[in-house]
Amino acid sequence: MFTVRRAAPYDGGVLGEIHAAAWEAAYAPLFDPDFAARGVESRRTRWHDRVGQADTTILLAEHDGRPLALTAFRASTARPGLSEILSFYSHPDSWGSGIAAALMTGTLERLRDDGFARTHLWTLHDTPRSRRFYAKCGFTESGAARPFDFGDGKPLTQVEYERAC
Repeated sequence: MFTVRRAAPYDGGVLGEIHAAAWEAAYAPLFDPDFAARGVESRRTRWHDRVGQADTTILLAEHDGRPLALTAFRASTARPGLSEILSFYSHPDSWGSGIAAALMTGTLERLRDDGFARTHLWTLHDTPRSRRFYAKCGFTESGAARPFDFGDGKPLTQVEYERAC
């Protein structure tokens, strides 16, 4: 039903659309409307450069050939020996479909194949949907929290989750 594949250089546009739509639905309400609108637009174009980075793996999950979810991960720079899931987004059209769970399964398999035993990620404290999803996927809160400034000078709290790969 769902397929998971490595993103290719030509996928920059679709990665941007998934990220922009998911960010707009989940995060934009947390910001001033003008800042949020600029944030959505910037997410549409930033993936063209990211898809070619050698140190980061980007996967896409598709349903009937339509890319609907993305993940980006690499070796953690903050926690030696662990991997870090840097981005994990699914298009709102796919919420509740199971595609994000399929992508997480594919992500964890790839991390195991790459030799990682554990992974971690950060998500906003005030996004209950993402926090429920990570818990459902077997992630647990590490107890760490940090402020994160998206560029508007008003940091929001992120919480860290981790699990075995």
